[in-house]
Amino acid sequence: QVQLVESGGGLVQPGGSLRLSCAASGSILSVYATGWYRQAPGKQRELVALMQGDGSTNYAASVKGRFTLSRDSAKNTVYLQMNSLKPEDTAVYSCNADIILLTGELGDYWGQGTQVTVSS
Repeated sequence: QVQLVESGGGLVQPGGSLRLSCAASGSILSVYATGWYRQAPGKQRELVALMQGDGSTNYAASVKGRFTLSRDSAKNTVYLQMNSLKPEDTAVYSCNADIILLTGELGDYWGQGTQVTVSS
C-alpha cells in the first residue's frame, strides 16, 4: 500500500508564497516521477509542474519563474514552492506519483488534494 499526503495549502494574499508538500509512504522502492496538478472550479485539471526520476523538471508556462519543485529523496517528499501568487492560481492542488513498489511493480498514485486560495 502506498499513500500520498499533501499539505501546505491555505489562504494567501496576491504576491504571497506557499510551499506545498507531497509525502509518499508505504511499500516504496523508489519514486519515479512526481507531478503537481491543479483544478479550479469550472476548469479542467492541468499539469502545473513535473519532476522526473532523474530530477529534471518541467513547468506550465503560467507558473514558470514563480513555482519551483524540489525533493527530499530520503523522505520520499516533493515540494512545490509557489511565489508571487496570483488570484488565478486559486485551485485544488493534487500530487501524482509514479512509484516503483518493493514488489517491482510500477503504480500510479494520487493524493487527496489541498486547497490554495489567493485572495485579498
